[in-house]
Amino acid sequence: MAGFRQRVPTAVDIAMVAHPSVTLLIDLSDDEGLVYDRQGRQGRGSVVIGLAPGKLRTSGLVGECLQIRLQPGVAAALLGSSAGVSGGVESLADVWGRDAERIEERLRTAGSWDERFALAADVVRRRIGDGLRVDPEVAHVWRRTVAGSGRVRIDGLAEWSRKRLWARFRAQLGVTPKRAAQLVRFDRAAHLLAAGLAPAGVAAESGYVDQSHLHRDVKAFTGLTPTAIAAAPWLAIDDVAWPDSWRAGRPVAGGALGSGQR
Repeated sequence: MAGFRQRVPTAVDIAMVAHPSVTLLIDLSDDEGLVYDRQGRQGRGSVVIGLAPGKLRTSGLVGECLQIRLQPGVAAALLGSSAGVSGGVESLADVWGRDAERIEERLRTAGSWDERFALAADVVRRRIGDGLRVDPEVAHVWRRTVAGSGRVRIDGLAEWSRKRLWARFRAQLGVTPKRAAQLVRFDRAAHLLAAGLAPAGVAAESGYVDQSHLHRDVKAFTGLTPTAIAAAPWLAIDDVAWPDSWRAGRPVAGGALGSGQR
């Protein structure tokens, strides 16, 4: 998790980039707060962002915000179903009901970021304890996919038949194994582009057949070109909030609304 404080006295407008984690953005502002827009539909307040958010933007005069990234299996237990994992965007209040408001208030009035992190970790632990569990085979395939940066062969990773694995994977995580691998591979490529590498080199490094294949994936996930994604603010702030995580082969969930604190 990471905490963000908006120091600019004007509204920000940041396009979020798809990534292989489920993100909770908990709005701790006292004023206008977080505004999010997905394909023309506007919402306000704390939000759950799934693995397939589509074209999603955040804006607003957010004072402070807590961002929590979750592995899909953990998210399924925390949110109570695979819907919040694969779905685009849901209001946290719609997912957790009145508990969402109570949790926000506790976090808002905490005396420090360390206290907020401890409170949030406690909430996650308690809610996971009563939540759903993904099959060990599904969790194993997800971990291997992430460890291999989306370049592993899915068949053979599990003892189940291919048909059963794909059915259970999709039912529990909301995406197919192939889509999960595409997302993990895209995430690595996006961060290599943001780090300044040329598209041709990124394509080779990330396991794409060629540069045009990379271009198609970037376009499909973001609607942008590789050049545009390289300059995306949502990725640029990752090095502040989540230093070196993508370099270690772990999934990186996009970014921030201002300066961060871990």
